Amino acid sequence: MDRLSAGDTAPDFTLPDDEGNPVTLSDLRGRKVIVYFYPAAMTPGCTKQACDFSESLDSLHEAGYEVLGISPDAPAKLGRFRERDTLTLQLLSDADKAVMTAYGAFGEKKLYGKVVHGVIRSTFVIDEDGVVELAQYNVKATGHVAKLRRDLGLDA
Repeated sequence: MDRLSAGDTAPDFTLPDDEGNPVTLSDLRGRKVIVYFYPAAMTPGCTKQACDFSESLDSLHEAGYEVLGISPDAPAKLGRFRERDTLTLQLLSDADKAVMTAYGAFGEKKLYGKVVHGVIRSTFVIDEDGVVELAQYNVKATGHVAKLRRDLGLDA
């Protein structure tokens, strides 16, 4: 599995959002984009992470960042997730895991001491030209958004 690093060109993608509308990464050129991959909507860790991003969304937008959360869940489930937790960020469906694989966010990982295949909780910051500024793999769900904000220099 190839992992991305700072300086790599971010793989472009078009994925459906929770309403089935296509979202294309390259359409966001000119803005910085935070793309994060998470295993499953409506699970405790993923809910905490999505809520943290939603709570920070206004200040991230003010700092010039868009946020895209990507999971293998179907758009309908993402819609229920958004509604249940009043999420404000864009949630995208990568049902065949092709985008996750391109970003190195799907593959072998350890889960409770066992090696399994699955989504590797990961976050990428992509600059205005589509280049990876920051690639973080195996991030923790709780506290990740606060750490990311510090890494980006957004919290003084």
